[in-house]
Amino acid sequence: MENYIVSARKYRPMTFDTVVGQGSLTTTLKNAIQSGRLAHAYLFCGPRGVGKTTCARIFAKTINCLTPQANGEACGECESCKAFNEQRSYNIHELDAASNNSVEDIRQLIEQVRIPPQIGKYKVFIIDEVHMLSQAAFNAFLKTLEEPPHHAIFILATTEKHKILPTIMSRCQIYDFKRMGVDDIVSHLNNVAEKEGITAENAALNIIAQKADGGMRDALSIFDQVSSFCGGNITYQQTIENLNVLDYDYYFRLTDYFLEEKITECMLTLNEILSKGFEGQYFITGLSSHFRNLLVSQDAQTANLIEASEEVRTKYKEQAQKCKPQFLYKAMKLANNCDLNYKQSQNKRLLVELTLIEMAQLSSDDGTSSGLCPTKILKPIFERLKKLPQNEEGSLSGSTSAEHSHATTTVSAHAAALTPRQNASTAPSKTPAPQGAPMGGVIRGFSIRKTAQQAPENRQQETKEAKQTVEVQTFADKEFDTVTLTIAWREFAAGLPQEETAMSRQMDNMEPSLLDDGTTFLVIADNPSVMNELNKIKPRVEAYLQQRLQNQKVRMTTRLREVTDKRVSYTRREILNMMLEQSEALRKLKEEFELELT
Repeated sequence: MENYIVSARKYRPMTFDTVVGQGSLTTTLKNAIQSGRLAHAYLFCGPRGVGKTTCARIFAKTINCLTPQANGEACGECESCKAFNEQRSYNIHELDAASNNSVEDIRQLIEQVRIPPQIGKYKVFIIDEVHMLSQAAFNAFLKTLEEPPHHAIFILATTEKHKILPTIMSRCQIYDFKRMGVDDIVSHLNNVAEKEGITAENAALNIIAQKADGGMRDALSIFDQVSSFCGGNITYQQTIENLNVLDYDYYFRLTDYFLEEKITECMLTLNEILSKGFEGQYFITGLSSHFRNLLVSQDAQTANLIEASEEVRTKYKEQAQKCKPQFLYKAMKLANNCDLNYKQSQNKRLLVELTLIEMAQLSSDDGTSSGLCPTKILKPIFERLKKLPQNEEGSLSGSTSAEHSHATTTVSAHAAALTPRQNASTAPSKTPAPQGAPMGGVIRGFSIRKTAQQAPENRQQETKEAKQTVEVQTFADKEFDTVTLTIAWREFAAGLPQEETAMSRQMDNMEPSLLDDGTTFLVIADNPSVMNELNKIKPRVEAYLQQRLQNQKVRMTTRLREVTDKRVSYTRREILNMMLEQSEALRKLKEEFELELT
């Protein structure tokens, strides 16, 4: 059986013209050979598998050719070229610096430099992975590299240019090899497939080229692997299966679901992807690239930036017409934010699912969102529950407890003094909220967006009516104790807006104490500045507590802390026990659901 040779070795370029993707460098080297302007040292830098060592060998072969051609290439027929092709040339020496990196190895190399070539003009020393040389070896090599014999040429190759000493780099001509483009790799793979008698789909070769990440050697290795799996007929489906690459179709389907706000289908598609063994972060980065490709497809000038087959590019152009630029901007920000937070997340799947849910609601979001989350209220995710009958809904919203039947009147200015966070979720109501519900309750069907979208004349009319009418709320002057007062006090502190965070923390550490009259409470401030801030928000505090405690006589007084004052504080468990003693409903709720304080 004939010995098998991998494609990366079998189809290694033998001339400058067959080198793929490095046209500018090969032209420079050919011109230098033709003009006879050869440097004594070269440094070839670049990523793996882009042709550094190959070009060094071709260069060494060409400068020693006895009958060079007019185009600067070696003839391949003279004794020097034949010796090179048969790997028996004594003019070319290769040293692997990864395994020969000591001072003794460099000294042996220097001894060989002194011997002139037997055939040809030059002795070429190719040192691969030169960055692996030790510090002492570099220093021993400096003098010879700076002033070698006229017949010696050094070619240093490295993938990590930053590790080379500046004193070494200053003695060399530096050539930076670039990564190969997808189109160049696909073209070369087509040639190899044709010579090997293998049929290959262009989309499959594109996947191989993208997987190679700009390295021809990696591309040929992957090509051999896939051709063995496919049995000589390389298809797109078999390629993505063998290389464990996520199909383009998933991204196109998900984008359609986002535009149609089909969240259920998005969740099922993600589950299908994860069940095939793909990592969530791999999926989310691929989705980011998909949105980027859709964005560049919207402009004919940038459409060529997509590295994909012509068939896939056509799909991108078609789907890009359905997407608004704002949707793509926000979707990319959401995907990028998910990618950044993925490693820190304890529930990675939930993080990806939340990202997909937000993306599915971007198409109908016309607000000025940053893209990290929709500005609008999230819509129901799955099928809506059947609406309650009108009589049941009315009975729920209109039910009141017997404890709130006693009534006195109060001006709505108290409600206006509430914190902005509570005002945003509270609507005026002539009936008090059920006992135990949050202050202001939750009003069905209320929408901030709809309110903001009302016609200007309607808003002006409502403003006038609000100024002319006085909204009344009815409640009795109920008694309250220190525990209830402390709970209401902390609720107010927690509801302060973000710009008053410092005051919120100060209030959270204070303990209001109820005085003998049963309606006035005292707050002790630690310093005069805190006391001044408390006096500034005193009207807001009193208005909130009057409504929260259902007592219009609530008043607050403040003073500075003295040395003899002692702090009276309750733990969270003590507050919970007091609340359980006072509320039968809360106690039943705790027992029914077996709730515990964590």
